[in-house]
Amino acid sequence: MFNKIIVPLDTSELSEIALPYAEEMAVKLGAELILMHVGTPADSMDKPLKHKNYIDKVTARVERQLKKSVAKVKLSSRLLEMPSLIVNPAADIIDFAESEKVDLIIMATHGRTGLSRWALGSTANKVARAVKCPLFLIRAGAKKPARVSLENILVTLDGSKPGEAVLPYIENLAKRLQSRVTLLHVVELLYHVYPYSEGMGYYGSAGVVRVPYTEEEMQASKDVAEKYIKDVNDKLASRGVKTGYKIMMGSPGEEIIKAEAKMRPDFVVMSTHGHSGFGRWEHGSIADKVLHAGTTPLLLVRPQQPGKTKKT
Repeated sequence: MFNKIIVPLDTSELSEIALPYAEEMAVKLGAELILMHVGTPADSMDKPLKHKNYIDKVTARVERQLKKSVAKVKLSSRLLEMPSLIVNPAADIIDFAESEKVDLIIMATHGRTGLSRWALGSTANKVARAVKCPLFLIRAGAKKPARVSLENILVTLDGSKPGEAVLPYIENLAKRLQSRVTLLHVVELLYHVYPYSEGMGYYGSAGVVRVPYTEEEMQASKDVAEKYIKDVNDKLASRGVKTGYKIMMGSPGEEIIKAEAKMRPDFVVMSTHGHSGFGRWEHGSIADKVLHAGTTPLLLVRPQQPGKTKKT
């Protein structure tokens, strides 16, 4: 499932913060590791030799690190030639990932084209929206770790089938990394929505009244959520995964951020589609809030199309 990993680099130190994670993943998973350099329009004006020297230098450095491990990792690099000043790094990364049948992309959200320009269509944003394979993002504010740990994984589930797309990947990763998984489900505060009438005494928005669920109704929702998350937990446990679960109540984005800060997982896993996926990205979605608020690496998984399930 995770046999080939690529790391896009843009010559910045910020983009290189992904390298320690890629090295650790490649060693633990026995995966092939490919370092790739993708230029920008400004880069195209520079001498090609400069970029070749850069990727060769980084590759040599990574090779020295990998030699410290007993595991044998196949390492290579790619320098994508830019035919014109019209350069689309995200498209190049996505095309390369698909043509090379890449299983995982590991990249920083900040770099020369990273999340500092997220709202304007940054490279990381475009890749996250369109790439088919899982994407492991090292987020803004992260510092280069003295030691990369992948032992504790926080997995967010929203109860939807698309949201469960992460589960086959999590089972595979947890076993191969010997990690412990904590499943997190947030019960959102719910409301009954009624058309507004003057006799009701107060206004809602857009001609409706929002009446909060009663305590009994919220408890019923929590009971349903607990049964769901326990069933998922038990299924993973029966397949040899070290698991636990946690239920929180409130705003999903805020509660996930709180859980991340309190539990300090080594990385967080979310599906890109579901109640918390990219469909609501521009409107302050859950995924958007989680990505921008924390510093923990984030693994985004896109649900497979029917009939295109990845082999484990």
